[in-house]
Amino acid sequence: MSYQAEVLLCSHCFKDEGLRIDAAKHGLEQLGDCPNCQSPDGQKLTRDHIKSLAWRFFVSGTTIRCEYGAAPMIQFNEHRYGQGDIVSSAWLENDIRLIQEAAKIGLFHYGPRLWMVGEVEPLKALQDPKTRPQIIERILEEYSEETLSVGSKFYRLRISPEYPAEPSQYDSPPAAFAGRGRLDSPGLSVMYGSQDLDVCIHECRASTEDDIYVATLKVQRDLRLLDLTYPLEEAETEFESLDMAIHMLFLARSHSYDIARDIALAAKAAGFDGVIYPSFFSLIRTGAHPFETAYGLSLRLFHPERRQYVEASTIRNFALFGRPVESGLVSVECINRLILTQVSYRGHFGPVKY
Repeated sequence: MSYQAEVLLCSHCFKDEGLRIDAAKHGLEQLGDCPNCQSPDGQKLTRDHIKSLAWRFFVSGTTIRCEYGAAPMIQFNEHRYGQGDIVSSAWLENDIRLIQEAAKIGLFHYGPRLWMVGEVEPLKALQDPKTRPQIIERILEEYSEETLSVGSKFYRLRISPEYPAEPSQYDSPPAAFAGRGRLDSPGLSVMYGSQDLDVCIHECRASTEDDIYVATLKVQRDLRLLDLTYPLEEAETEFESLDMAIHMLFLARSHSYDIARDIALAAKAAGFDGVIYPSFFSLIRTGAHPFETAYGLSLRLFHPERRQYVEASTIRNFALFGRPVESGLVSVECINRLILTQVSYRGHFGPVKY
């Protein structure tokens, strides 16, 4: 048996309940007593399992979302073995020693590179109304155009429309009611839709108590869309990356809406029919971790299979300008009532004190 495949711990070794549960979910169902606690019943953990457990609990479990960006408060590596410095809750102390010794790693307080918490020059320029137009001009020049071909289908979801069977109920809101979403603004109506039905449910914050209807929409002519999900090819670092700026912008909350609305207005003025943008719920839908790094370098920028990496963690939403149903750009193919019968959550744990 190789060292990597050798069982070192089991889920019963841990006192912290969150660690026990996560270890049980991801460990091996294997006969035999644990070499550490001698339990025959716990899920067995090799060195790789233990390192994965440490990443979920201590790195992902301490990641803090900022106004823009996010960063973990704890990291670990083999170079810090024997030099761990985190201060934990009393019930975690022995668990931390077990993990560090078994995996030969050191857990330490992490000082993130500042790009991770929003120190990205194009993003900072977008936040300043004086410099925003120059960056938006770059966005229109550097991001690709994609055609949403005639016949393409996507979904639009409504909660408690006044007339559920009426196709016009699934068009954009009238311009007088625009200005509440991420990309619509006073005078510019936007139809939001997606080819991912689960994301439609998330985007509308639908619950089991809601009366939910979903329209299947079909494109009636080729539409020119500005694709903001396309990963730019750049030579710059994360600090100067326009790609990182847009990535952070669409993972930010409502304080970012003014910027996104100005981008939408500029795209419409440039002749686009709409934009493709990354869903705010991309991470929760795909299970991806925000702003992953390897030795401080962004995987989004430096992953060896970058395009596939970005696509795997991005859900693409559509925002079509104007009132596409009324103008005949899209048609309502059918309308269904949607009944939520089961809701499932997946998650993992993290420490409360560090």
